[in-house]
Amino acid sequence: MAVAASDLRWLTGFLVADREGKPVGRVECPMYGTAPDVPDALAVRSGLFARRRRRVVPAETIDEIDDSTGVIGLTVERDTLKSFL
Repeated sequence: MAVAASDLRWLTGFLVADREGKPVGRVECPMYGTAPDVPDALAVRSGLFARRRRRVVPAETIDEIDDSTGVIGLTVERDTLKSFL
């Protein structure tokens, strides 16, 4: 399922789960890379306080967005996502 880039702007606070249903974290904000006004990835925050980790979730890895429950399902496992500070 393809996700429109404009959809990524409104997903702050959604829970992200990998293809096995394991939680990855919550969407912190959209990330802009190829174009300044069109997001192409999400910054996802996981962990608590000192162990907080952020991961990049590219739009192509998003399989499903459930607005009613606030969950985003991915097509990849969480270990394949790149992390950043």
